[in-house]
Formats: sequence, structure tokens, C-alpha cells
Amino acid sequence: MQKKLGIMQGRLLPKYNGRYQAHPIGFWKDEFPIASKLGMDSIEFILDFNNAEENPLLVSGGLEDIQKVEKISGVKVRSICADYFMEAPIHSDNTGIVDKSISILEQLIKKASLLDVTDIVIPCVDQASLQNKKNLNNFINNIKLIINIAERKNINICLETDLAPLPFANLLDKIGSNSITVNYDIGNSAANGYDPIEEFKAYGEKITDLHIKDRLFGKGSVILGNGDADIPKTFELLLKYDYEGIIIFQAYRDDEGLEIFKRQLQWFKHNVKL
Repeated sequence: MQKKLGIMQGRLLPKYNGRYQAHPIGFWKDEFPIASKLGMDSIEFILDFNNAEENPLLVSGGLEDIQKVEKISGVKVRSICADYFMEAPIHSDNTGIVDKSISILEQLIKKASLLDVTDIVIPCVDQASLQNKKNLNNFINNIKLIINIAERKNINICLETDLAPLPFANLLDKIGSNSITVNYDIGNSAANGYDPIEEFKAYGEKITDLHIKDRLFGKGSVILGNGDADIPKTFELLLKYDYEGIIIFQAYRDDEGLEIFKRQLQWFKHNVKL
């Protein structure tokens, strides 16, 4: 199993504009040396909807800036969390939104291939949920418009959904591409009350990006070990399925970020066998 650990962008820095999760415009480079000192292998970059044009993933010369800080720190960008598509879903009823989002995703795929990124996570949760049948059908039809580019560039379009195991597996079957994979969020599954064993039976071999998080059933994030997620058991399942994908800490944060992460990293190393 892949033993290299990564961190969601911004978790080691003070909150950006008071937001729980966001790309920290203006000081994103500061996180790389901190992550390096903590032994992190990678940072999962975030593309927000707000100020997307200022993100290094899209701005002219931005990829060079990322590559420079990667080289200096030794910390790579191996995955992208495209929160952009929570605000502008590719399954929207608005054709203008769909057209622009497809264009953004195409740009991301091309930029990802230049960075050696393997996974672009598309969150289909909250306001972008696929629980509605119309949304689900729209998503299947629209994602197929971009699959061939992802396949050519060897990039995983990694779906994070709130669907139960079998409906999620059915969604993957209907799309029918090896480039459409699964982001498994340990905390979100616990909050939804899903059984990890059933989830892994349904799509365990399709998981390529993992988010480490703890949540209480039906509630928000808590410090690792204080919620309803059985994180050690999940890693036993990952070992059983010979997981070789990306492992990203998306754990609880406070306003400051760094010290509370250090506590949770210590808990993880004490309780989880890799």
C-alpha cells in the first residue's frame, strides 16, 4: 500500500478569509516547507470557484511557480480538489454554467498532466449532490463530454459523492471509463452512516484518492479519533485491497491550523498501521 502521506491545501496555514477550506491566495507557497518538515509527500491543491482566475493552476506562469516550490521543498502536487464544481456543477440545468465548467475541467486536465498530477477530485456533495435523479443523469451525460481527454492524458476524474455504495457503483458502471475513479472520504462516509465493508465491496478497486477525516454521524468534522469513523479499520480494508493511491489528510482544523494538525498526525501514527 502507498505509504506516502499528503495534506489538503491550507490545513497547515491560518484560515484564508475565515474559510474552512480554500486556496490561500498570496501565501500558498508558505505551506510547502512546513509540509516538508512534517514528512508530508504532497499537497492536494484546491481550485475554488471564487477568484479561480488567480489560482496558479489557471493563471499564466502559475505552473512554473508550483514546480519551483515543489523542487525547493520536495513536496509535490499529485492531486487537485476541484471545489469549483460545487458552486458550478457540470450537472447544472444552466447550459452556460455547464459549458464553462466543462471548459475549466478541460483546462485542469491539461494542466494536471504537465504537473504529473494523477487525480482531479470533483466533489458531488452538498449543493452539488447527485441524489436527485435529474442531477445524476445530467452528470453522466456531461462528464462523458470530457472523458476522452482525461483518458488521453492519463488523469483520473475522481468522484466524491454522498451516494450509497450500490448507487455509486451503478454510476461508475453507467459512465464506463477507467478514468472515472473514486475519492473515498472516511469522515463523510461515517457521517452518512455507510458501512465501509459494503463500500469497498461495491467500488474498492476504483478508489484512487483517499481523504482522512473524522465526523460524527449526521454532523461535521471533529478531531481524529473523536468521531464515528473507524479509521484504523478503513486502513485495514485499504491494505486488503492493495491500495496504491493518494492519501490526503483533510482532518479537522481550527483558525490557526498547524498545531491541531500535529496533534492529529501523532494520533494517526499511533493508531494506524500503514
